[in-house]
Amino acid sequence: MRVLIVEDDQIIGSGLVQSLTNNNYTVDWVETVASAQAALVTQTYDILILDIGLPDGSGLDILYKLRRENNQMPVLILTAYDEISSKISGLDAGADDYLIKPFDLNELLARMRALRRRSNGSGSPVLQIGDVVLDPVSHKVLLDNEEVELGAKEFAILHALMEKPERLISKAQLEDTLYGWNAEIESNTVEVHIHGIRKKLGKNIIRTVRHAGYQIKH
Repeated sequence: MRVLIVEDDQIIGSGLVQSLTNNNYTVDWVETVASAQAALVTQTYDILILDIGLPDGSGLDILYKLRRENNQMPVLILTAYDEISSKISGLDAGADDYLIKPFDLNELLARMRALRRRSNGSGSPVLQIGDVVLDPVSHKVLLDNEEVELGAKEFAILHALMEKPERLISKAQLEDTLYGWNAEIESNTVEVHIHGIRKKLGKNIIRTVRHAGYQIKH
């Protein structure tokens, strides 16, 4: 899952990048409205974590623009503004959730998981396709009720595919899930990880559609 953080506080921003990366998120971090707008034009994200008070304007301007463009990406406002009027303004602007600083990391992670589930039309945190079960909270994968150890990138690919069963996901989209801006991407990385998943969960777990992408079928 790829996350954009818009936060001008260096301590909070760097801490979020480290914490989310440690929890297997791919994270990009910007500090201004202008850089956030540029990032959103060039990259697709699964969740936006948005501060309101930014050096060159309000984070709400980013949110207004997203919703005017009918972009339904989940947005979580993370701000020190704790007045009820600020919360109302943020939610009315189109935010999906609102968390006040200082915050608990585990609560933030739980809220992010809930937003992702809702955006995918699922109420359950656990994903299941046939005999394969993936739990994004515990980062465990079961095959026939037996735990299977997957690497972090194998887990991320499987998670992305199981969130959208039957849908074709391109190699480029999977690379976006796995790597941030400054990461070097090897040309066959996705293929190598998919091979690893098949070796552990069965060769038919992921279908390759030549020149189109990959999918998991119910």
